[in-house]
Amino acid sequence: MTSGRGRTRAALRGAARALLAVLLAAAGLGHVTVLRRGFRVAVPDWSTRLLRTDKDTIVVASGVVEIVLGVALLALPRERRRVGMAVAALFVAVFPGNIHHWRSRRDVPGLDSDAKRFGRLFLQPLLVAWAVWSTRR
Repeated sequence: MTSGRGRTRAALRGAARALLAVLLAAAGLGHVTVLRRGFRVAVPDWSTRLLRTDKDTIVVASGVVEIVLGVALLALPRERRRVGMAVAALFVAVFPGNIHHWRSRRDVPGLDSDAKRFGRLFLQPLLVAWAVWSTRR
């Protein structure tokens, strides 16, 4: 039998997971639509050489991955731990882009100052922790 405290914790994790899913899907939609050009700024030049493709393809592919993972967080409850780890891995994988964006000092909507771009770097570990915590059993 689950205690009241355990049910509360589970409900909080479920709400956090749902919010993360919505944010991932929204970010993914931005990657493939209206924010697509702005996201290209964050793609480091070395990544196009490594992946042998262009920045736009990287932005679109990462957007599709975000949408899929967002949907999977809600649609695959039995796989939530694996999906959570995949979300955390995505957040780690895009961190070099956050660093590149900060160092390039280029503005995009919402990140139009050095301070905001620098602050964004500290959001990434929180997103990783959010993905891991919200998908725990």
